Amino acid sequence: MEELHLGGGCFWCIEGGLLGLRGVHEVVPGYSGGHVENPTYEQVCGKETGHAEVVRVTFDPDVIPRMTVLRVFHTLFDPTQLNRQGNDVGPHYRSIVLYTNEAQREDAEAAIEEVSQHYEKPVVTEVVRLEKFWEAEDYHHDYFARNGASNPYCVAVVEPKIAKVRSLHAELYE
Repeated sequence: MEELHLGGGCFWCIEGGLLGLRGVHEVVPGYSGGHVENPTYEQVCGKETGHAEVVRVTFDPDVIPRMTVLRVFHTLFDPTQLNRQGNDVGPHYRSIVLYTNEAQREDAEAAIEEVSQHYEKPVVTEVVRLEKFWEAEDYHHDYFARNGASNPYCVAVVEPKIAKVRSLHAELYE
């Protein structure tokens, strides 16, 4: 198994879009890239901790290659928006890949180069070494699966993103 740590706006969107990919075993929301130990959701949303909302994706690279995970990830959001995704604004919504080894760093940079060809604006996804991942509070786990139909944000924002990525990459989902 391998782990990637990815952020591209609201972690509910990224988690929901990566769950169900063949070879993905777990997607856990959390926080990374900041300077506060064990931050809370409220602290991160306060924009003072430096953290991004991210997910830890655990996958089998023999079933789904790392580059495929990175390609799918980059279709879940607009990687040209700096510190925002739509109406979600702030540094905690930034696009980021946190790597743990050189192969992950190289693939992250290659994926950004590849996706850059599809945009007129520059892709602003950060690629930085993972220092620490802090797991999000329990109520964020499987948020879309549990609340999608009843939460207006999920209906208006999360559901269309997940529908788009599942349409673009239908052959990769179970």
